[in-house]
Amino acid sequence: MEAYLDNAATTRVFPEVREKMVRVMEEDFGNPSSKHTKGMDAEKYIRETKEILAKDLKCTPGEIIFTSGGTESNNTALIGGAYANRRAGKHIITTRIEHASVHEPLAFLEELGYQVTYLPVDKNGQVSPSELEKALTEETILVSIMFVNNEIGAVEDVKTLSEIVHSYNPKILFHVDAIQAYGKYHIVPKRLGIDLMSVSGHKLHGPKGVGFLYMRDKAKVRPLIYGGGQQKGFRSGTENVPGIAGLGVAAELFCKNRSTYVEQMYACKKHLIEGLEVLEDVTVNGVSGLPLEETAPHIVSASFAGVRSEVLLHALAEKGVFVSSGSACSSNHPELSGTLKAIGVADELLDSTLRFSFSTDTTIEQIDYALEQLYNLLPMLRRFIRK
Repeated sequence: MEAYLDNAATTRVFPEVREKMVRVMEEDFGNPSSKHTKGMDAEKYIRETKEILAKDLKCTPGEIIFTSGGTESNNTALIGGAYANRRAGKHIITTRIEHASVHEPLAFLEELGYQVTYLPVDKNGQVSPSELEKALTEETILVSIMFVNNEIGAVEDVKTLSEIVHSYNPKILFHVDAIQAYGKYHIVPKRLGIDLMSVSGHKLHGPKGVGFLYMRDKAKVRPLIYGGGQQKGFRSGTENVPGIAGLGVAAELFCKNRSTYVEQMYACKKHLIEGLEVLEDVTVNGVSGLPLEETAPHIVSASFAGVRSEVLLHALAEKGVFVSSGSACSSNHPELSGTLKAIGVADELLDSTLRFSFSTDTTIEQIDYALEQLYNLLPMLRRFIRK
């Protein structure tokens, strides 16, 4: 048996996604900028996906910009937003638990003279509204706070935080990294006060290499990629039509069945946590005192005292259980998790923590199989390490 529990890293595409992409690549393969019928057929897929996304987000199709994925969307929002608004100020606010595709662009902006404030979080990874309020200044031009944390599944109160920002100054751009949230939550950016929002296709059973940036009409953002003027000049380069078409299918299927999928993921999460809590020296992170429904449905972070995460990860993989020791998007880097440090995980557990993450494919039987392997492996690995 196999239990793929690394769905926060990537998901298997829906069969309908694969079928649509193959058709686009084999039959409707024209360049969407071409004026002939092949080009118009290709352009139709872009238009259809925009309409699917706009309907779900309750925005206009013109507020959707297709990108190569979440990293590009975050870079565009942050660097493009900071550059376009630099005359109003050079202060940016974010949190200590953001993904590397937020922290790294901000580090780049700091080199260019921008000032960045990194907000602390509590033991469950949540930002304090009062801390955000205190951090705002007349120089603040951009605030970037993720919707769902990719390592521990913390869910931020985006609506309250955006209200604080826009009450202080409605011209401040409020950016949300929704890469782990889109699909699991029905997000209506205008209701939540979101100006910019990043989404990636392969987190919701769509293809890799495609995502989008929601950009509120009249939000000031400078393009980062120049060339042929595609997407009204904002993001040049021939559009990834197969990927965009696949993203549209995935988004439509996920959003149509959202309540069923989310209920299933919460059931898996509850079952896994209950199984982990009976194990000796195991701590589940980011859920202290919270109802399960106030955390993301698809992510569980657990620390296993006395066993290095890499050792346990490979031992589980040999048994057909696939998990992560952090964000797979940056897992080749040796640094310990900044998120775990930020929520106060003990130093000795920082390198003993695994992330389990679920999707529409995950079953209770797979959770039981993973727990069975943990029950068998942990005592053995701890004896071996102590020797």
